[in-house]
Amino acid sequence: MSANLVIREATIQDLEEIRLIYNQGIEDRIATLEETPKSKEDIQKWYEEHHQGRYAVLVIESDQQMLGWASLNAYSHRYAYQGVADLSIYIERSWRGKGLGSHLLKALENKAKENRFHKIILSTFLSNSLGQGLYRKRGFREVGVFENQGIVDGQFIDVMTMEKWLGLNSG
Repeated sequence: MSANLVIREATIQDLEEIRLIYNQGIEDRIATLEETPKSKEDIQKWYEEHHQGRYAVLVIESDQQMLGWASLNAYSHRYAYQGVADLSIYIERSWRGKGLGSHLLKALENKAKENRFHKIILSTFLSNSLGQGLYRKRGFREVGVFENQGIVDGQFIDVMTMEKWLGLNSG
């Protein structure tokens, strides 16, 4: 792995690479229930929703090549859940399993604390043991499994929910 890793907030110029990496995740059927590749317009709208307020998108790159991205997403629009963020993390196919996710997740946790979230939650396929290992190393715990939560390629799939308390006080 390159020692020239940089993690930074995403810009509008990053959207095409974010889209390509996200679409790899959709194609590979290991990280999202989405089945339809995202268009430029889809990613533009998604970015606009994340580029305001407390939500954020971070990218990890080496020598100006994007290797992955992560985002803090709305968990719920109800006021009671304003301190809870959902997360997404995607690594470019050829870079998976090389430790980039750990760096990116640590930076995302710091951004969540900075933006006053007290908890991060995520959903992961039961079959995504690589992702679950990453989350457990970073202190996430399994909350439970939703059986038959979604459909991928015409088959029901079970989804595990995990969470991490960030240690912030309410208010």
